[in-house]
Amino acid sequence: MGVHGLTSFVEGNRQFFTDMRLRDCRLVIDGCSLYYRLYFNSGLDQARGGDYDTFAVLIRQFFAALTECAVQPFVVLDGGMDQTDKKFKTLQERAQSKIQEAHTLSRGFHGFVLPLLACEVFKQVLSEIGVPFVQCISEADFEIASLAKHWGCPVLTNDSDFYIFDLDGGYLPFSFFQWNNVCGRATERYIPACHFSVNRFCSHFNHMNKQLLPLFAVVIGNDYTPAKITEIFFSRVELERVPSGRRYGRSGSPRIEGFLLWLSQFTCPVVALEEVLEILGEQRKGNLRTQISAGMRDYQLPQNSSLAQYFSSPQPALPDAQGLPAALVSQPEWLLRMFASGKLPSLVLDVLVHQKVLLRAQVENSNLPSSHTTSLSIRKTFYSLLLEKARHDGQRPQAVTQRGRGRGRQSQGKGGQQCDIPCVDEYDRQNLNLKKNTVEALRPNGVPQLDLAAIEK
Repeated sequence: MGVHGLTSFVEGNRQFFTDMRLRDCRLVIDGCSLYYRLYFNSGLDQARGGDYDTFAVLIRQFFAALTECAVQPFVVLDGGMDQTDKKFKTLQERAQSKIQEAHTLSRGFHGFVLPLLACEVFKQVLSEIGVPFVQCISEADFEIASLAKHWGCPVLTNDSDFYIFDLDGGYLPFSFFQWNNVCGRATERYIPACHFSVNRFCSHFNHMNKQLLPLFAVVIGNDYTPAKITEIFFSRVELERVPSGRRYGRSGSPRIEGFLLWLSQFTCPVVALEEVLEILGEQRKGNLRTQISAGMRDYQLPQNSSLAQYFSSPQPALPDAQGLPAALVSQPEWLLRMFASGKLPSLVLDVLVHQKVLLRAQVENSNLPSSHTTSLSIRKTFYSLLLEKARHDGQRPQAVTQRGRGRGRQSQGKGGQQCDIPCVDEYDRQNLNLKKNTVEALRPNGVPQLDLAAIEK
């Protein structure tokens, strides 16, 4: 999700951390954060298709350093888009930003655009060296935090939400994780790191109740919070002016520090929430209470993690059907297993659950059509394979997606009857803009009809 401005505030103040010598323990790793950081921090090529050989070497070196220190890594990767679709606007904004960055790189300037196959290379190397990993159904943050809480071990990531999750094992930011500087004697090798815990953090703000942190995250703003909530609240609340000698943050962080001090006057989140709602306005309290409460629940972790069983079982368990998007419940078991093991891309779930995909920007001539247009016929066949079951079963497109958008086009079926052709919304580059194109999930002439349930595993 990401809490706006929190990373720069916390990491700019080392007093919120304790030094740690990481060795002889489990470590839950945010896989997406890791491969982004390894690629971009090593100066690897972004403009000519990717430097995958060197990238593979870096991945091996990283996990070799963990092995040298007797650290057992467990990697958790993001999956498809959130089934509630509440983050889609943010994803569109990021996709638009990447189009601009890809254009900048194509002109010889600086930018950050991950080559298309970087994630696949990462998963392939993990499989080759035997590092256990799982690909989640949707965004991995909550699953990462739940697993770390279940095991009581630290998390390695680069996500400000982990300054909010209450984890006994704490959070190790990549910024201070010196994996390429292994220290110590041969029998006691360790990786220098900085350890964050919410208990230590809250002690700096009048020993505030750590259960107030989810409310802090929602109101200060994250990827799911409507911007209007943050704007209205801070236009109306009077925060205590923090004396310069007391101030922790860099310039631009007085709002964060002032809000934390404001929250510290409350003994529990229930009372603090009522005060926040009062400031936001009585007339909208019911709707806002629902939104803010839902946002706070995103940080409430269960006692047990299903991923703990996944990693400990010889035959990894499938996700609980109750937690699956409706469109996945009826899918073949082999498909879900292959996705969890990283053998299928996230695009599979985006098509099945949402009937839409965000095609990733590449470094190319932005005056020409997107290079994704060259594989359109392949994708249409792929979409047809994924969505054929719903159409074949006589279901309308509403049944294909959880949100029930009911998109499809009518075509003439046997006996003159109308039948629905499922459609997929593709978001791709047109010049320097992100544009939606709706494509029919149709097989080209001559391609036989296939069904997922009939495919050999």
